[in-house]
Amino acid sequence: MGIGGPIFVSIGDAVKLNTFLDANPWMPRSQMFVDDYSFDTYKAVGFGRFDEVDKESDAIKNFKMTAPELGFKEWMNYFGVVNKVSPIPKDMKFGEFPEGVLRTGGTFVVQGDDIVYQWTDTIPGNHPVIEDVVTIAKNAAKTPAGKKGSWF
Repeated sequence: MGIGGPIFVSIGDAVKLNTFLDANPWMPRSQMFVDDYSFDTYKAVGFGRFDEVDKESDAIKNFKMTAPELGFKEWMNYFGVVNKVSPIPKDMKFGEFPEGVLRTGGTFVVQGDDIVYQWTDTIPGNHPVIEDVVTIAKNAAKTPAGKKGSWF
């Protein structure tokens, strides 16, 4: 039983990707990709912008942002890298708001040509329960491609 991923896609360019990967050497380079500032990949899978979300939705009203549990060294690494990897294009003019920071992402579990799980973030920081995604991915890895299994 093997999982062929995970694969990560973020917004940016090659320089920002390499900066991120240099700061996170545990991340396999072969599994990390960037979508450029046209956001074509994000748009193709239906990801939007958090300023386009209905502010009255339950997902927004009930969302509680929490800080990750990082140690002192990890926080220092984060603050040292975050501005270098933020999705802000080089040609951005002072006073402009970068669209990349408005973009939401999501999570997929893919088996062959089938998407067996999809989560679309409503706002940055809103993500699925990681343990649930891992369980779904492990179950998908046990099921032969093309054979549908029950997730409930």
